Amino acid sequence: MRNLTKYILLLFMAVLYFPADAQQVVRYDLYVRDTMVNFSGNPKKGISVNGGIPMPTLTFTEGDTAEVHVHNKMKAGTSLHWHGVFLPNKEDGVPFLTQMPIKTDEPFVYRFPIKQNGTYWYHSHSGMQEQLGMYGALIFNKKKGDPTFRKGIDDIPSIPLVLSEWTDLDPDNVHRMLHNANDWFAIKKNAVQSYAEAIQAGHFKTKVTNEWKRMLAMDVSDVYYNKFLINGGSEKVYPDFKAGDKVRLRVINAGASSYFWLTYAGGKITVIANDGNDVEPVEVDRLIVGVSETYDVVVTIPEDGFSYEFMATPEDRTGNSSIYLGNGIKQLVAPLPTLKYFEGMKMMNDMMKMNGDLDDMGMKMTLQKMDMNTVMYPEMEDQQTEDHERHDMGSHQGSGNIKTLNYAMLKSTNPTTLPKDAPVRNLHFELTGNMNRYVWSLDNRVLDESDKILIKKGEVLRITMYNNSMMRHPMHLHGHDFRVINGQGEYAPLKNVLDIMPMETDTIEFESNAEGDWFFHCHILYHMMAGMGRVFSTENQAPNPYLPNERMGYPMLQKESNMAHFMIQNDFATNGNDGELMAHNARYSLTTEWRLGYNKMHGYEVETHLGRYIGKMQWFMPFVGFDYRYRKMENQEAEKNLFGQLNSKDERAMFSAGFAYTLPMLVRFQAEVYHDGTLRLGLMREDIPLTKRLRGGFMVNTDKEYMLDLRYILTKNFGVRGHYDSDMGYGIGLSVNY
Repeated sequence: MRNLTKYILLLFMAVLYFPADAQQVVRYDLYVRDTMVNFSGNPKKGISVNGGIPMPTLTFTEGDTAEVHVHNKMKAGTSLHWHGVFLPNKEDGVPFLTQMPIKTDEPFVYRFPIKQNGTYWYHSHSGMQEQLGMYGALIFNKKKGDPTFRKGIDDIPSIPLVLSEWTDLDPDNVHRMLHNANDWFAIKKNAVQSYAEAIQAGHFKTKVTNEWKRMLAMDVSDVYYNKFLINGGSEKVYPDFKAGDKVRLRVINAGASSYFWLTYAGGKITVIANDGNDVEPVEVDRLIVGVSETYDVVVTIPEDGFSYEFMATPEDRTGNSSIYLGNGIKQLVAPLPTLKYFEGMKMMNDMMKMNGDLDDMGMKMTLQKMDMNTVMYPEMEDQQTEDHERHDMGSHQGSGNIKTLNYAMLKSTNPTTLPKDAPVRNLHFELTGNMNRYVWSLDNRVLDESDKILIKKGEVLRITMYNNSMMRHPMHLHGHDFRVINGQGEYAPLKNVLDIMPMETDTIEFESNAEGDWFFHCHILYHMMAGMGRVFSTENQAPNPYLPNERMGYPMLQKESNMAHFMIQNDFATNGNDGELMAHNARYSLTTEWRLGYNKMHGYEVETHLGRYIGKMQWFMPFVGFDYRYRKMENQEAEKNLFGQLNSKDERAMFSAGFAYTLPMLVRFQAEVYHDGTLRLGLMREDIPLTKRLRGGFMVNTDKEYMLDLRYILTKNFGVRGHYDSDMGYGIGLSVNY
């Protein structure tokens, strides 16, 4: 009996530690180093992992245990987030939320069970490191005997395709330029949409209307990139395929801010999975992959003797990257033509109210079924008239020859219903943004202004989101899949990223089945870092051993979403020197302006203002200030302003209070009263886009001061400026900005 008991115990232990499906610990070692890379002909700083970009593809089988040893050889701290993966919260890899940053030469091990299968990816969640090369593919294979195994899909050759982009600029500088409304990226992308270009295109009225509604030029992406990459290069060849072969492409959009169109020279593209989850196969001509989404697609090699291009094109169509499948003469995809930006601007004008809100005019847009950017696609011209006449947006974008995937077409291969007896909590978010100051938020609050959202384990969260901005936002939930309510009933697809287009209203739902603090944010890196996120936090969760001081951690995460950004510009002209220094974040702005004449008649002046932007569009800013000036003027009578008050032009040191307000045509109106009761009103506008590189500007105020200027942009940081200033006279010189 004793031997029998011992035998049963040993058998139990064997089953426990050596499961029938051969579960095992799969270890990877990742060495993270600062490096120099050259993607565009110029050596630049990047981050390599195990010597390359992207990071190595990590492959597991469902049931394995992942053990990833991170060896940080950089000077900065780092982290790794496992995108779309179900894991313990402490392994999620968000600095100051689920762990502290991994310090230089500090050993750190991520360890978690593999509970799913499909195509996923991993990336740094520390600062801008993702943009510098810290991203890679995660492949979770189905275990042997999996009942969801699909013959002809799961047993064909597969190739991970990691899409990304590269900028030669420091990503922190990119972010700063975006916040300062620097239009260098638009110049590089040929997307300025100046008045001269508007006149040439017959869209002068469109341009005027655009600025009358206080909008900047139309754009579909924020950043100019020097190179677009696929598996770390612009072109890859896979020759070992013949006619009739099917290939599974595991497409991962690891770009920091670029959406990618997918097109194939060999015919149709069959979508078979999205965000790691199987869907019923759907055949399309093309699809767009949102930032951080994954799509598994199957393509077929039509004939021998040819190599068929599979192309990824960024949404702004400023480049592309490709792979070639098969061996022989290259069969190319027709490149996507240049966007018609003024057509997009006209559409935007029609949709934008004067208060900055969007008006969908009752169209109730959802699930990518109506792409408003279609008006900019020259390849869709033959279909647009038919589409508008039919008003049938339930099938695909463009009802003619080009069939484009949308979320309504996705249907899970298995029921995805949530527990019917679970309590349901409804949440609503409005996706808000301000392109002029590059502030991105939910319900007009950045992460720094938001507490964690407390949720209960076991409840169902049903979230409705309305995008009240003119940019797409790929909203990502950590640690969970959510159901997309798309008309497929109990077969609603499961995703972890939802691309929400302008004016769309979409609903998702998920069960709170894993305790912890889970980040929910826009996955455009620069939008997330500008504040577009929230944290779901389960109540009564156990302490996190990787985060010793949670109370200090969350404020650090919040602070990262609302950093101060600096801008300085200085004009070295023949009549003097003038410039501006500004530091600002999501709400506050501190500016100092100076003017220095080159003779005693002109003197000098320094004005400093501290203001806070009010309202969703941030057109209104009350401020306090201090003005110091010294001049030697001969005509004292000229020192009276338009109200008959002496304006102290000779010498003054005065405190002030006032406000600035952005008027139609992007004209800034400023009202300021000094501590002696003197009032000054002014109007000004900078950076009027006259041509692609020529900018105009003006200033006039009730102190009888005025200025006119023209500036020609030479490079990102230099220009030539000529101007007339009522105090300093005519001048021409070099304009420097940072």
